[in-house]
Amino acid sequence: MVKMVSHGKHIAIIVQQLNKFNPENQSVEDFLNESAKMLQTLNVTEEKFVLDTLAGCIEYKSLLDVVVNAFFVRDGRYCLISERNLYIVICYLATFQLEELGLQHFSRIVKSLDTAKMQKFLRFFFNALYLNTWIKDEWSQIYDSLYVKENWIDPLLRWQPKVQQLIGQLTDKLNNRTTTVKTSTVTQPKEFNLTVPKPRAIPIPLLIPVLEKRPPVPPSTYKPPKEKKQLEEIKTKNRRKAEVLLLKANTNQFRCATTKSEKEENTHDSMKRKPAFRAQKIQSKIDNIPIKLNAAAILREGALYQRKMEQELKRIENLLQGAGDPSEFLEWQKQMRGKDLEEQLSEIECRRLQGKLSHEEAVLAHQNVIQENKMKADLMREKKAELMHLYAEKRLQEQKEMRELVEQVVEGHKNAKQAKIKLQKYKQQIVQEVCEESRELLRQALEEEEEKLKKRYELIQQIRAIESLPSVRHKFVDLTETGGHGLICEMSIVELRERLALLREAQKAAEEEKRDQIIHEKQAKEQLLLDKLDQISLFRAELGRAAALKQEEKKRKSQPGERPMKDERILSLQKKILEKKMERTKQAGLLKITPQKTSIASRKDSLQWNHWKELEESRERQFKILQHGFMARETAQKMAAYEAARSGATVCILRSEVK
Repeated sequence: MVKMVSHGKHIAIIVQQLNKFNPENQSVEDFLNESAKMLQTLNVTEEKFVLDTLAGCIEYKSLLDVVVNAFFVRDGRYCLISERNLYIVICYLATFQLEELGLQHFSRIVKSLDTAKMQKFLRFFFNALYLNTWIKDEWSQIYDSLYVKENWIDPLLRWQPKVQQLIGQLTDKLNNRTTTVKTSTVTQPKEFNLTVPKPRAIPIPLLIPVLEKRPPVPPSTYKPPKEKKQLEEIKTKNRRKAEVLLLKANTNQFRCATTKSEKEENTHDSMKRKPAFRAQKIQSKIDNIPIKLNAAAILREGALYQRKMEQELKRIENLLQGAGDPSEFLEWQKQMRGKDLEEQLSEIECRRLQGKLSHEEAVLAHQNVIQENKMKADLMREKKAELMHLYAEKRLQEQKEMRELVEQVVEGHKNAKQAKIKLQKYKQQIVQEVCEESRELLRQALEEEEEKLKKRYELIQQIRAIESLPSVRHKFVDLTETGGHGLICEMSIVELRERLALLREAQKAAEEEKRDQIIHEKQAKEQLLLDKLDQISLFRAELGRAAALKQEEKKRKSQPGERPMKDERILSLQKKILEKKMERTKQAGLLKITPQKTSIASRKDSLQWNHWKELEESRERQFKILQHGFMARETAQKMAAYEAARSGATVCILRSEVK
């Protein structure tokens, strides 16, 4: 039996070490070695007791946590979480070390700690009902139930009546506790011998001013504002308007499907109903608005007009030499582009119909896949039932193996304590040898440091002796003399200053010349810009005349209409699509699917139908855009031809003006 005097001190050391232990960053062996180094001041028996308790608390942590966690939930709700390791140590001593320590020594350890905490915990732990019910069940989940009952629960129940006497002593100590307060002599204050002040005269009370009556709160503060009602009325009106517009939009959403004659009638009726549009005259002309141009814009526009003049002159020279007119080529190009557009439109329609046909084929394939999936699902269910049967047999075999393994582990735990004691003695010998070697190394290091300090001290004394010698610090400088370094380019400070002054004068003269040159260049540039502006104004006037001529010519011309086209490929594709639709409806009637699956399939079909409908609408839009692009291309060609003619006219006019 271990005999110790300071029980509370050793329990505090164990709790402190358990607080430091972290199983994630540190192994149990390393932790026990470090704690052994710290406990070298204790006796061999005390050190052994502390280390055994530490190792046991770590080893049986899962068992002890069951009891301590339940204690904090039930009776120890108001206890501190920081004292958790204290309860773990007491639980370990009561479960595993009570027979080795004896009741007398165990009661000394308990009485050296806080009486209220120990009384509460022991009353909870040594409850016979708890030991026989949930504590036994929880521990049996970790270890074998027979081993738990024979080695832990039965000994605790044997010690229970004696521990109850200890709990009774603790409760008596708590009830009979008397607080002895040390009485000390209280200092009695004495009054100061001060002069008594004269009584002050009572001041005349001031008149309380009567406040004016405040105006009452206006009733408008308790009423909602008018603006709110007006806003609500506006909202309701806007909502009604929006509903009317939505109804109109829904009724007229397929207006594009009407024939051309119906559209013309509708537009004619709407034009009659609407009032005639009256155009307002614009007082000022747009062309006369002055635009401020910078230098870059003037030069850019001048270069553009110069380039146009050169191109026109070159064209006229080619015509004089016998070159042909490009109008016939432009007409042929227009016809060929029209044919290309028709082919492109028919190709787009074919692609759209091919996509629709592939969609119908995909729906048929999907229905075939549903039938295949049904067959596969039945096979999978049969395989699943077989696998579940095999898994149940395998699980029973694993449970048997686990029971055998638990029995082997329990036998191994019995021999673990003796091995730990031998290992501890061996490690203590190693620690003593390492301490002796470290002391020897420290002594050698101290001797080397002393020698180094002596050498440094001698060096510092020599440096201070050298610094104490007097030195000449004043030096007279003559600015007219050179440095005397033996270089060719040596000069005195006076000569250097004169040369710097000459350099500054030369630099000022160069700056004046540069300034004059910049002013002359600026004046020349301004003159060039003025000339360019005169030239641009002439060109703009001629371009305005040409634009007026172009507008008159445009009114005379009429645009040709477009003809709808049909292709044999398109008709054949439409027939194929109708056949596929009929086949799909027949196959859908033959399939027998559950209501949920049919609803899902119908949703998918509706979504796919909407998708193809959107694709058709987008392709129709592309068809219209291509037609519009073809018309825009024709108008662009006409514009280019007219520009060429206009530029030719302007060049001729300019030449006549020059002559």
